Amino acid sequence: MDILKMLSDLRSERAQIEEAIVTLERLAQGRGKRRGRPPAWMVTIKRRGRPPGSKNKTKEQEVAA
Repeated sequence: MDILKMLSDLRSERAQIEEAIVTLERLAQGRGKRRGRPPAWMVTIKRRGRPPGSKNKTKEQEVAA
């Protein structure tokens, strides 16, 4: 067992846990009435257009359904 390697691993895990805690705290603070554009760190890729499966149906497809 290499104690220095174990310490290094624990420090990296601690950094990841602290980052997760900060993120969750930010989400908890944002639980009010939402106004305006979301912060840059919360922005996700948004798809444009129709959702999948919402194609216009022809009359033949409507009769068969």
